[in-house]
Amino acid sequence: MSNFDEKSGIVPCRTPWGQWYQTMEDVVVEVSVPEGTTSKEIKVDFKPKQLTCKVRNEEIKGELYGSVIVDDCVWSLEDRKTVRIMLVKSRRSADNCWPSLFVDQYKADPFTFDQMEKKMTLERFQTENPGFDFSGADITGSYSGGGPQWKD
Repeated sequence: MSNFDEKSGIVPCRTPWGQWYQTMEDVVVEVSVPEGTTSKEIKVDFKPKQLTCKVRNEEIKGELYGSVIVDDCVWSLEDRKTVRIMLVKSRRSADNCWPSLFVDQYKADPFTFDQMEKKMTLERFQTENPGFDFSGADITGSYSGGGPQWKD
C-alpha cells in the first residue's frame, strides 16, 4: 500500500466473499477465509485477463475487467483468515478505473465507483505534484474518466 493510500484510505467494493479496491497501479482483492486456513489450502492462478482463487472447496473465478501483468501479481495469507491478492494493472493511469472486478461481476455501485475515480485522480495529482499532500482533498463536480468534466 502506498503512502498516499495510508493517508487517504481505500474505497472498497464489498462482495459476498470479502472486498476489492484499486489504485492507479493495482487492484487488491481481499478474500475472507475460514480462520485457521493454511497456505497449502489456497491456490491462486493469475492470467492476463483471468483470476482464479480456490480455498478448500470454494472458488472465485472470472474474466478480469482489465488486463494485468501476471509476473508482478502476488498473493498472501494474512492472520490465517484473509487472502490478499495484488493484481498489477497493465495500464496504469487515473482514467483506468475498473467499474467491476470481473466482467459483469462484483460491480461497484455508482457512488462507490465515483469515489474510486475521485481517489485515483487525487492519486494522479499526488504523483504529478510530489511536494503537495492531496490525501485529504476532495473533488466536486461531474466526474468521469479520471478527471473533472467541464460543462459549458
